[in-house]
Parts: sequence; C-alpha cells; structure tokens
Amino acid sequence: MINVLTLNIILAVAWAALTGEITLGALLVGFLFGSFALYLTRPLFPGSQLYFRRVWKWLKLIVLFLYELLVSSIQVVWDVLTPTHKSNPKIMSIPLDAKGEMQILFVTNLISLTPGTLSLDVTEDEKTLYIHAMFADDPDEIRRAIKEGMERWVIEAME
Repeated sequence: MINVLTLNIILAVAWAALTGEITLGALLVGFLFGSFALYLTRPLFPGSQLYFRRVWKWLKLIVLFLYELLVSSIQVVWDVLTPTHKSNPKIMSIPLDAKGEMQILFVTNLISLTPGTLSLDVTEDEKTLYIHAMFADDPDEIRRAIKEGMERWVIEAME
C-alpha cells in the first residue's frame, strides 16, 4: 500500500525539479498540483479517502484557529487601547474530552496561543484543564466555546 502523503511529497519535489526552482514556493505549488492529481486519481489509491478527509480537517482547524486568533487579538488590542477596560480575568476549569497527550497538547497550545487566554495546568488524570481567561464575564460561555471550538476541532483533526 502506498502512503499518499509520501507520494504527494514526491510529486511536489518532482514538480520543483521540473521547473528548475527548488524553492519553498515551487514545492508548495507542486504539493497543491500533486494533491489535485491524487484527488482525481483517488480510486487508484486505497488510503486516499482517509488522507483527503484528514487534510480537510487539518485545514479546517488551521483556518478556524486563525479566525479565533484574529478576533481575540482585536478584542485584546481594543481593551488595551481604549480608556474603559472590560477585562474580567478569572481562572477556571474545563473538563476535557481530548484523549491522549498529543490531543491535550494541541488543545492547550492553541488556547495559550490565543490572546486573552492561557493554559495553566492539566490534572494528573488528564480530565480537567485549568485556564486563565482575560474576558471571563461568563465562564460557562468560555467553557462552551472551547469545548465546541478548539477542542472539538483538534479531536476531529487527530482522530
């Protein structure tokens, strides 16, 4: 069985070699063309359906995280630059559905990378995450947003 990701990387390198430019841009274009070619020929490769489903979920995770990053950055900058401060910081616990160290690591890092939130600790049994939130007027809303947002996106991408 051929690993579709490996084949896509080989196609990207072949594209870059054929164009005569071994640059990051040429490799990216080759990767995109290779992905398109592999998508068209996916019945020939048994594992390609899973590959494209997983790629789609990772792209979704990246785009949604970048959106959250932009929105939270604007919120923090607005609070810092305006004379009235709306921050209401709190430390709160969030029950985790993420299983395993990698899923928990991704969830905690995405939370920490988002301005206004910081992951503090995970309990020994890996079932509860403690975070510090800068705008915690409604802690239940923050829990819901993390559970239905970042945590769910990570679980989907890594399953």
